[in-house]
Amino acid sequence: QVQLVESGGGSVQAGGSLRLSCAASGNMYSGGCLAWFRQAPGKERQGVALIYTGGGSPVYADSVKGRFIISLDKDKNTVYLQMNSLAPDDTSIYYCATSGGYCGMGNPDRWLYWGQGTQVTVSS
Repeated sequence: QVQLVESGGGSVQAGGSLRLSCAASGNMYSGGCLAWFRQAPGKERQGVALIYTGGGSPVYADSVKGRFIISLDKDKNTVYLQMNSLAPDDTSIYYCATSGGYCGMGNPDRWLYWGQGTQVTVSS
């Protein structure tokens, strides 16, 4: 069983930056991909960024392209989400997840393991 622990969330002014970390125990690579999702109050959980553990180009939601960067440090067993130029619409609980074999962001229910989430609040 994979356990994921997010950190790095907090409150920031619009235009600021945060770096989220997701440290994993267990095998985080078996599904082939890792992703960050976010869920705002009253909204569906949506994919933010995805990275393939075997390499290749990451995938980003249109809303964060050019602002967010997902990266993976296999030595530290940690996936990161660097968030720049934050805006109030980015306010959400952010979750990291490991795949059970499905490597798309359109269906969160198909992802196998989830962290507890970390709150990101962007004020205007």
